[in-house]
Amino acid sequence: MIVLGIDPGREKCGLAVVSPNLVLVKRVVARGEFLDLAREYIRQYNVARIVLGDGTGSKDFLQEIEGVLPVVTVDEQYTTEEARKRYWLDHRPKGWRRFLPTSMQVPPEPFDDYVAVILAERYLSEI
Repeated sequence: MIVLGIDPGREKCGLAVVSPNLVLVKRVVARGEFLDLAREYIRQYNVARIVLGDGTGSKDFLQEIEGVLPVVTVDEQYTTEEARKRYWLDHRPKGWRRFLPTSMQVPPEPFDDYVAVILAERYLSEI
């Protein structure tokens, strides 16, 4: 089963298309762009279900995507911390930053896409 994970937010959101063993695509987009891109991913990757985080703005997102595909909401608790760890695994700090623990650093770019991956993986691990 392929799912579309969405980390909702007020100004931006994370999108990720995930199968049980693979992250097919992940991206951070502006709030106004998410619906068109979500529909494109649904068609392109034959997505079966939308997995929506239950955090900030999730009710608004739910209203917008209702009827597009079945939607499941997933608890977002601790996803930001986990996403930050994954971000630093993929983007190792360079220069003097490599001497600071990554737990004390904030990624230099949004990482909402990593949260979307985690939400999708949480759902897939439960089915």
